Amino acid sequence: MMNDSRTQSRRPVYRMALLFWSLMALSIGNGPQTVTAATTGVPWERLVTGMHVAFWSPIDACPQVPSLLMLQIDPERFRFTIYQYRDEGLRTPLSIHDWQQRTDAYVLFNAGLFREDYSYLGVLLKNGRSLGSKKHHSWQGLFAAEPIDGKLRKARVLDLAFDGFAEEAPLYREAAQSLMLFDRTGKLRVRDSGKRAFQTVVAEDGEGAILVIKTADVVSLHHLADCLHRQLPSIQQAMAMDGGASSDVIASPDLLHATQETTTQATWRSLLAGNIGVHIPLPTVIGISPRTPTRSLPSPNTASSSRDR
Repeated sequence: MMNDSRTQSRRPVYRMALLFWSLMALSIGNGPQTVTAATTGVPWERLVTGMHVAFWSPIDACPQVPSLLMLQIDPERFRFTIYQYRDEGLRTPLSIHDWQQRTDAYVLFNAGLFREDYSYLGVLLKNGRSLGSKKHHSWQGLFAAEPIDGKLRKARVLDLAFDGFAEEAPLYREAAQSLMLFDRTGKLRVRDSGKRAFQTVVAEDGEGAILVIKTADVVSLHHLADCLHRQLPSIQQAMAMDGGASSDVIASPDLLHATQETTTQATWRSLLAGNIGVHIPLPTVIGISPRTPTRSLPSPNTASSSRDR
């Protein structure tokens, strides 16, 4: 009876150990995971190493917010580059399709606001050169990338209410100013005006990933900010780029072909391919390209089998 009692008392320990090592084996077999605390519950799919995509509907928790096309980018693997039509020697702005063909970027999305003459409103830097106007004092969001100091993060969403930025000696080569959506304290930085439009958002999560988010339908910035802050709590801060008809994002055909197509991908593939919506000329866009010099992409079978970030 004593031996049976000891055996029974050890069974929970054995079961816990077995469960632990089983989970460890699954973790090792799948490789490093890419889903951060900021994006738990978001149905991420891998495009290539360091870049994931999702089409997420927060309607249950946020009835006034439409589905969101979301990209998660690792800045250690991808660089961000500003493109402005005059700086490119062009007479007129290009559609996002034409921008993609011209730049050959993996992904392109619209930058911030501009005037009727297409001049940029606020700070705009390209390789350290100013292409915009002086700093807009009411808009505190600044997407900054490619730091001069290699110790800094490769890309950031800066809040000029907290973060210093010297226009005469910028710490980043690429930068685009726009509106803060919510900040690191959790405060929403847009008022509830009731205006609804398509929106483009750039956010930074707690692990340093950059999120590019485009709404699939119109929404107010206030409702969008509140939803993202509540439902993706590890997003540290977010800013809104230009919205309305200017809200746009596109991926290269090569990038889309790198992921094996499934029936569940139809919506985000159409959005990323630029097959949905109206695409007006954009004077300024932000491109995402790999840091490695090679242009080759893995086959769909190879891409879908890995979960490396």
